[in-house]
Amino acid sequence: MKKLLKLSAIVLLPLLVLSSCGSKERSATTGWAYNDQEWGGFEKVDYEGQATGPNLVLVEGGTFTMGITDQDVTYSWNAIPRRVTVSSFYMDETEVSNIDYREYLYWLDRVFGESYPEVFANALPDTNVWREELAYNEPFVETYFRHPSYDNYPVVGVSWLQANDYCQWRTDRVNEMILIERGILNPSPDQQDEENFNTEAYLVGYYAGNVRRNLKDHQTGGERPVRFEDGILLPSYRLPTEAEWEYAALSLVGNLGSEENENITDRRIYPWDGNSVRYQRRNKYQGKIMANFKRGRGDYMGMAGNLNDRAHITAPVRSFMPNDYGLYHMSGNVSEWTMDLFRPLTSVTLTDVENHDLNPYRGGKFETLVLDENGKPIEKDSLGRLQYRYVEDEEVADRENYKRGQVYDYLDGDQESQVYYDYGRTTLISDKARVIKGGSWADRAYWLSPGTRRFKEEDKSSRTIGFRCAMTRTGGPEGNSDAGGNFFKVKKSKTKRRY
Repeated sequence: MKKLLKLSAIVLLPLLVLSSCGSKERSATTGWAYNDQEWGGFEKVDYEGQATGPNLVLVEGGTFTMGITDQDVTYSWNAIPRRVTVSSFYMDETEVSNIDYREYLYWLDRVFGESYPEVFANALPDTNVWREELAYNEPFVETYFRHPSYDNYPVVGVSWLQANDYCQWRTDRVNEMILIERGILNPSPDQQDEENFNTEAYLVGYYAGNVRRNLKDHQTGGERPVRFEDGILLPSYRLPTEAEWEYAALSLVGNLGSEENENITDRRIYPWDGNSVRYQRRNKYQGKIMANFKRGRGDYMGMAGNLNDRAHITAPVRSFMPNDYGLYHMSGNVSEWTMDLFRPLTSVTLTDVENHDLNPYRGGKFETLVLDENGKPIEKDSLGRLQYRYVEDEEVADRENYKRGQVYDYLDGDQESQVYYDYGRTTLISDKARVIKGGSWADRAYWLSPGTRRFKEEDKSSRTIGFRCAMTRTGGPEGNSDAGGNFFKVKKSKTKRRY
């Protein structure tokens, strides 16, 4: 009897120990409780999925044929079709508008205007892009960007470099808003110079802010700031890659056949079905122009009393019909910057890039944080940002997945590719040439096809070029299930849709 009691005690002991965890979730590997100070305080987040940032929509990824889908009337052969896959990502529903960009400038002037006025000056769009020698467009120089009549029109005169700076600023403002909405930080409208919220600086502890209530620290029992591992802060806003932009513009999800067969029922020339730029379904919109473009020589909007696109220059960012992803103006209105460096797709590169057919992108210039002798990031710069440097080739010489710090010319202008580019002598394509996609209000219908591509120097701008932001999707490609990830509830603009 005594032996039986001792055996029962031995069997019950581990059960009693484990029951001390209560209903807490435990590790499947060790059995230790998560989020419990008594068990060491290792944290596991109850993650609901990536929230959808303001004005973004999820673009579910997949495979598609990237390149021109219509006749190459320019005979440039720089968009030869090839099969690639694009991961799921988020993209702005609309182009960045004038009111959006003016909000950016206002913040720069408020935070840096006194100490670093050049930051504000460098961000100003070039309004002189509207001038022409033999045209009277002078009113647009003064009114297009600043007058409230054009608040909801796409911003133009912004270079590729300026667009990237805007994306970085937007990342920080959205993440700061998340922390304020969650009650972690109080609003700090008096931020000045380097003491402004920067996502990376906050995550490494170089910015504290006006703390209202931090998260519970399960290791110490006290509080701690938000960490990257919490999944609360969003990835960076950025420009879309050329492949992402083209994939989102075609929106072939609208032509998907049986889920079992994975069939695309029809290819597309434009972001809509058919081979016409007019609406073809039999309803009140039949025959209406589908995008804002130049219909013919000297014809920007049709005839008085029956205007075809009702826009002599650009149109409000929510005009016309969105494509099957819910994206407006993926053809027409303004052409748009993408991340990619421009290179022609030669037969050499087409052979060699077959192993680079997942999320293709040209323009990599790999960076790494500047660290001190203790392996920590050095102090942030005068604008409140962490400092980076470019990776040198000798640092990655022993790696197997990549061998270079800068890969602008990789397999298309370097020694391995046997293709030679001499800017100013044999080509006008430099290491500052960036891909622009989509036809504009001043282009003919040919350029409305998402497969067409052109380039412009990254420090130049135009009255026909704008941009929209994108964001990487973390986790599953199909988005969040149920109610997870719907943190933002931003009211949509009341701009009237025009068909």
